[in-house]
Amino acid sequence: MPAKFELIAPCFFGCESTAKFELTRIGAENIRVDDGRLSFAGGAEMIAAANLNLRTVERVMLLLARYRAATFDDLFDGVYDIPWEELLPADAAFPVTGSSLNSQLSSVPACQSIIKKAVVKRLMAKHHTSVLPETGAEYKIRFMLRKDQCEIMLDTTGDGLHKRGYRRNAMEAPIRETLAATIADLGRVRRDSLVEDPFCGSGTLLIEAAQKAMNIAPGLKRRFAAERYGFVPAAIWAEQRQKALAEAKLDVGFEAFGYDIDPAAVALANANAKLAGVEKRCHFEVADVADFAAKQEAIVLTNPPYGERMSTIEGAAKLARTLAGRWKHTPVQACMRSLPIWILRPTTASVPTSAAKCTTA
Repeated sequence: MPAKFELIAPCFFGCESTAKFELTRIGAENIRVDDGRLSFAGGAEMIAAANLNLRTVERVMLLLARYRAATFDDLFDGVYDIPWEELLPADAAFPVTGSSLNSQLSSVPACQSIIKKAVVKRLMAKHHTSVLPETGAEYKIRFMLRKDQCEIMLDTTGDGLHKRGYRRNAMEAPIRETLAATIADLGRVRRDSLVEDPFCGSGTLLIEAAQKAMNIAPGLKRRFAAERYGFVPAAIWAEQRQKALAEAKLDVGFEAFGYDIDPAAVALANANAKLAGVEKRCHFEVADVADFAAKQEAIVLTNPPYGERMSTIEGAAKLARTLAGRWKHTPVQACMRSLPIWILRPTTASVPTSAAKCTTA
């Protein structure tokens, strides 16, 4: 077993710089940024620290092999050469998932079958058994084929990192927590910030902003797949959880105010804030965006309806114009002062894109 692993963390396109800063902050080594993902190095403690602390990536995967696989024989041999017996016990369950793009091996089910077969043969040979019951802990194997280049990975996260443990219920079309955390970072939310959201929904943007301001690790209220892996001892997880708890700053000056026209959304936002441990910093009220007036020095973060998953294009455009009109009369911070704010509505074949513009001062 190597002292250090190569790890991969996928993220939304455009979120790479924020994710890189997070990785640097927790002590990751050899960080490399690619489109939609980052790779980095670290020991078993880094697997725990990354899962517990990273706000803006989707999961953390352990890279086991990278090689060219133009045929099924290539694919099988590359997988068989991995020392699976050092990672998986004889009773491990090991489902295989993955994807293929612009590769000769284009059938994902066929690739899954070949990879599974290779792992089975290796484990049987090295564990000296003819039976693999798959009744133990789950080790999810992931593969990615891109232009005949194959990567074999072991998922250390389990459920995606956007599942923080506080949002058990949500309104229609909620923003993903990892994306909300990125927006809070790009919005320059700090410990003493005042943040508002005129379309708060179930409160995700403000809750993520509050947890960032208070340095509350996003993974403290959930469990991870690698907590069942023998090569990441329980003592490491306990140590990293304790470290994350000790680094929280609960006495900051941060405050957030969220507004929504739907009383059910406001009730849900309050419940979610309590589950997230930020109910004393996040305040939610029933209010119409037409009455929105940003507080002095407020940072406004919002995810208004845009006419696809909820509302209509016409309705979203009307809301956008209303919000832009309110901003004209109440200048606010939008990532930085004097930044033009463009509020776009989606385009369709019959309705061209339109925009309302206002500028902070």
